[in-house]
Amino acid sequence: MSETPTRRRTAAATAVLCAGLLLGTAACGGGSGGSGHDEAGGGGSGGSGGKKVTLTFWDWDPNMGKVVATWNAAHPDIQVKLSNPAGGDQLVAKMITAHAAGNGPDIAKVEYQSLPALVAKGVVRDITDYTGNTVKDYDRTTLSSAEFQGKVYGVPQDFAPLMLFYRADLFKKYGLAVPRTWDQYAAEARALRGKDPAAHLTNFDAADPGWFTGLAQQAGADWWAADGNSWKVDIDGAATRKVAGFWQQMVKDGSVAKNPSFSPEWNKQMNDGSLLTWISGAWAPAQLGGIAPATKGKWAVAPLPAWTAGDPATGIWGGSATTVTTDSAHPRQAAQFASWLNTDATALTEQVKQINIYPAATSGRSLPVLKAAPAFFPNQPDFYDRVAQVASGARSFPMWGPNVTVTFTGYTDAFSKALQSGGSFSGALTTIQRASVADMKKQGFTVG
Repeated sequence: MSETPTRRRTAAATAVLCAGLLLGTAACGGGSGGSGHDEAGGGGSGGSGGKKVTLTFWDWDPNMGKVVATWNAAHPDIQVKLSNPAGGDQLVAKMITAHAAGNGPDIAKVEYQSLPALVAKGVVRDITDYTGNTVKDYDRTTLSSAEFQGKVYGVPQDFAPLMLFYRADLFKKYGLAVPRTWDQYAAEARALRGKDPAAHLTNFDAADPGWFTGLAQQAGADWWAADGNSWKVDIDGAATRKVAGFWQQMVKDGSVAKNPSFSPEWNKQMNDGSLLTWISGAWAPAQLGGIAPATKGKWAVAPLPAWTAGDPATGIWGGSATTVTTDSAHPRQAAQFASWLNTDATALTEQVKQINIYPAATSGRSLPVLKAAPAFFPNQPDFYDRVAQVASGARSFPMWGPNVTVTFTGYTDAFSKALQSGGSFSGALTTIQRASVADMKKQGFTVG
């Protein structure tokens, strides 16, 4: 695949990230701390020298234990011990704390947007030397999520374009049409409220910035950019304000619920049918079984509503890489497991079955298992075909900023206050912008 302009901008920006963070050779430019080239790549059995090695793996995926068991059965000399101490940003915080104490795990699942900060803090390791063959199984766009200055800091696991999950049975009951545009979505939300005041089409989630970020990406927002040694932050730009304004109006007219996703109240609403849609990543089927167990076989999936009819653009919510930490005493074996987990056909098949990932690896997207419906969607055998169609129009930011945690915390604080007080969503964006810029300047960045 030829290098695209977006790829070139991303490479340039990540180089600036490393330089700006004053990352030394150990972080951005250095080797992986071991000898040899790609001895882990391709999931071979070598690397332990006959001595049994036990690796610790932090991951929050449901049923990952079944996938790890497959590895352990085939690799008696390299055993992986799975632990689930937290998920998402909480896991990142625990990784930083554990690294400071010198007792971090060998391997950890890290969301793409969190990777720059962990690289900057020296928590995750450059595994370029161990992944020369592994990276051949990724297109450049996907691999760039785990690369900095040409060095590999993780093996991409999944790709999670935003889609619209809806209760097909309740859409039929209320005579609702599956919306193709956001204007249609708002109209159907109002229509539902008129037919059943106890029901909402969805909720506005002020507690999950990843959800809102994906919506901003769909609208064309780029929150961070770098030119030379100067950064630009555009969190409160026109594209994001358009998204915020749309949802502010939906909240104002009572078309959507105001409680956060994954809360006990939200779980109940999803299970009892008082929420009819979920704007979520392609991983949703794996979560719905725990969220709304009574609704198996009642959901369907469609492309995310567009701002302009026919526009295939969507954003991304989530997506992660398997990383090797700098605390690991066995980076070669850890990288071997990370490569196997995310490129081996058996491992990917098990992840599709157990976790409902849509593989980041190119070869993984043509696995036979993707021809079958997820267990929670037995009524939609073309589920993964639909994901593949949507994936071609998915966009993320060309780069993530160095202080995503500050930005995401700012989102939760500012939008929660605005949601409860009736305050301005655009004002919340301005608050997040100012906090993010102030933090970057405090860290020594030049922000233009």
